[in-house]
Amino acid sequence: MAGGKETPRQRMIGMMYLVLTALLALQVSNQILQKFVLINDGLERTSRNYIQKNEFAVQSIAGTVEQQGNNEKDVPKVKVAQEIRKKSSEIFTYLESMKQELITQSNAKDDQGQFKTSALKNVDIPGNIFNNNRKGYEMQDALNKYPEEVSALLREVGIDISFQPIAKDASEIDLFKNDPDVRSKDFVNLTFVKSPIGAVLTLISQFQNEVLNVESEALSAITNTIGSFFYKADIVQARISALSNVVAAGTKFEADMFIASSSSADAPRMLLDGKDVPVAEGFGKIEFTATPGQYDDRGLSRRVLKGEIITNVGGEDQILPIEYEYFVAQPVIRVTSEVVNQLYADCANDLMIDVPALGNSYAPTFAVQNGQAIQGTKPGQVTIIPGSSGKTVIGVTSGGNKIGDVSYDIKPVPMPTIVPATSSGPIDLSQGIAPIQSILIRAEAEPTFARTMARDAKFEVTGGEVTLVRSEVPRGSVNIAGETVGIRNLAEQARGGDQLIVRVTEVTRTNFQGRKVKMPMSSPQIIRIAIK
Repeated sequence: MAGGKETPRQRMIGMMYLVLTALLALQVSNQILQKFVLINDGLERTSRNYIQKNEFAVQSIAGTVEQQGNNEKDVPKVKVAQEIRKKSSEIFTYLESMKQELITQSNAKDDQGQFKTSALKNVDIPGNIFNNNRKGYEMQDALNKYPEEVSALLREVGIDISFQPIAKDASEIDLFKNDPDVRSKDFVNLTFVKSPIGAVLTLISQFQNEVLNVESEALSAITNTIGSFFYKADIVQARISALSNVVAAGTKFEADMFIASSSSADAPRMLLDGKDVPVAEGFGKIEFTATPGQYDDRGLSRRVLKGEIITNVGGEDQILPIEYEYFVAQPVIRVTSEVVNQLYADCANDLMIDVPALGNSYAPTFAVQNGQAIQGTKPGQVTIIPGSSGKTVIGVTSGGNKIGDVSYDIKPVPMPTIVPATSSGPIDLSQGIAPIQSILIRAEAEPTFARTMARDAKFEVTGGEVTLVRSEVPRGSVNIAGETVGIRNLAEQARGGDQLIVRVTEVTRTNFQGRKVKMPMSSPQIIRIAIK
């Protein structure tokens, strides 16, 4: 049983030993003794299988070393494996002789070779052989010396594994060390004194199994180190290494096609710029966010990866340096929009901001100076609401990495055109109108603004007046408080040759958020309408 974490097999063996030992403290019936015989038969079959497996392992170690050219580092391992097999066989045979002596002295088998129940219940003979004649202490020394010798042999070939003692006193066993009735017993008194022959035979078979288990672990450790220098390329992949995976139409695609191989027996360590690289099936997986240095006039920044691969070559670890030159291209921010050259103040300017070089990894966020941004549902889709004047700067970031800035002048919203109209349509100012009961004063958006900024192109006249003038003398006025202006009283006074003077002093725009924004006017807009 090696030091460190126990294998499931070791835990099973340990538990079986504890169960068998604990049963010795019970008054055993004939049925229980028969169960001991069955367990003993099972343990002996396991031992035979163990021996075949371990003998094959020794032969396999010798054959592998020979196939790989009898390397001077591995040849001693063959001898150590053979020596471990020899020691295991010796102590196994010794334990078998102890079982036979116990059977012989107790006359435990009949003429047909079957165990006698009366003999199996005998508790005196085990105490006499193993305690009075001291053979139990001899067995303890042999069982505990064996794992020490195996560990020493492994260290001779550079394998550092320590195995625990097999024959333990009660104070060394978790089940008994806190039991005041048992904890003071040594190995012999715990295992053999006052124990029936049937149980003792089973325990000795268990010790044989533990010896073979130690041997199996030791041989596995040797097997795992055989040919560690021998690089067997059993993982093969076809690879293409291109000069670039982005090729412009009309240019050549250039690449190398090659076979990349690694060994499942090799466990190389790979480092990039001093940091470990994860390795899967012999291939290092490199992934990082590219950061530029100084860009040249082509918009490229030269970078060099420096790494190391540490692997076993000729039985010794060697460091294989590697360098790889690559270039970081300066990302180009591409903006598409109906209003891409300038942004309208306090309006919803819909933009599509893309960085083609980032491809599917593009995951943008935007930070706006002198304005605000509303992110759209698609990557790169954004609505910019600039301030009232000056410039708006949009910072573009993708995946937490700053890409760059785009800057735009803020363009004031163009003043709408004031259009007087009747219910029949716009008034022809060159023809004039007959006296009417009401007039419509509309504010119509500039055509380009109306097309590109439809959500922000809602204007209305909210201040001004309509005055009836005869020979340039005012005859009456009506305030403008909305699109429809009632002028019935003016119409009643009107004569042919008079004029209606529309004087607009305030225009209000409703933006995309429904907020009212007064349009700046340096002077009133005046329109003259002749009365027929």
